[in-house]
Amino acid sequence: MLKSTKLKNTLIACTTILFVSCSGQKEIKMGTYAYDARFLKEHGIEYKELVSADGNSKVMLIPAWQGRVMTTSASGDEGDSYGWINYRFINEGKVSTQFNPVGGEERFWLGPEGGPFSLYFKEGQEQVYDNWVVPAVLDTEAFDIKSQSDNSIRFVKDTRLENASGTIFNMNIDRTVSLMDADEVATEFDIQIENDMKIVAYKSENKITNTGDNAWTKEGGLVSVWMLGCFNPTPTTTVFIPYKQDAEGAIVNDEYFGKIPADRLVKEDGIIYFKIDGLYRSKLGLPASRATNLCGSYDSSKGVLTILWCSLPETSSTYVNGQWGPQQNPFAGDVINSYNDGPVEDGSIMGPFYEIETSSPGAELLPGASLIHTQKVIHIQAKDEQLIPIVQKLFGADLNVIKAKFQ
Repeated sequence: MLKSTKLKNTLIACTTILFVSCSGQKEIKMGTYAYDARFLKEHGIEYKELVSADGNSKVMLIPAWQGRVMTTSASGDEGDSYGWINYRFINEGKVSTQFNPVGGEERFWLGPEGGPFSLYFKEGQEQVYDNWVVPAVLDTEAFDIKSQSDNSIRFVKDTRLENASGTIFNMNIDRTVSLMDADEVATEFDIQIENDMKIVAYKSENKITNTGDNAWTKEGGLVSVWMLGCFNPTPTTTVFIPYKQDAEGAIVNDEYFGKIPADRLVKEDGIIYFKIDGLYRSKLGLPASRATNLCGSYDSSKGVLTILWCSLPETSSTYVNGQWGPQQNPFAGDVINSYNDGPVEDGSIMGPFYEIETSSPGAELLPGASLIHTQKVIHIQAKDEQLIPIVQKLFGADLNVIKAKFQ
């Protein structure tokens, strides 16, 4: 069975929590897994955990929030908490009918967000923020736990959605998250994980099934599995994404929120470098012709390497276009995206946080057919000299170049 973290006799301060145990008084620092676990418990939010045998690798999931991975740690309760949690919003205790931005490092959504087949705008509405609404099944509705063990948990949900063209999608969502150990990561990625390296990794398999009577077709619009992860930005964090140099077409779509300045986005030698500091709102995406199955981020101050892997189809596939408003091609979408949060026009900010995202192809499904999109998320906290060969092996990139790119 999964277990919840037990923290007794707690006293909350502004940035720390103190608790008394038989061994004396111990400080729980903000930014640790224990702090986030206690914060969520204080607000009545039930979570489940996947925990390694040695207690170091921990993955926290919240059934009420669509079985999302809220955060993880590579060093047990006292380790750094890798997921971004929106303390301010959760503290307010409100429930929005539009969107509840609680955070979390892997959440299940469906695309497309915008365009004629949007799931987030009603038919005939102008696609502006005031009309944008996240479907309840992706925001406020809980997923049911189908099964669970110490290292795996499965969530299911039946739903009915309507897109902006009036097409109905009856579907079953089936999501399994499994803890990966260091040996699995080393074998699957053909890299060396040394004993003194801190690591937490998990795999999520996300399946959607057409439970209706009609086929899902391009004519009525397609849906995609869209996975988004929120993490904590720092002045020393860079997202880096490999791209195919021998392909045709644009390398990157960098105009989601206006063109990204050259001092924040660099494309060279098959790698895109994206400045992540939570100070400038910007988003980019890689189209199917350019994307590989990898995306990375590196925080040089903490020595944290995050690797995001996603499954790609073996043959050329259609990806839904999520941009808001009229579109020339609703099926010219991106495979991998990254977002850097920052202030909006009135100076307010939701985070700050940053996101790395992956999408499945559009699901052209006959009744009873399914599509599966798989992700693997790995956090490794180690010395630069230990991470350099991993980054070179997986991304063909130089960690020292990544580290210095925007410093």
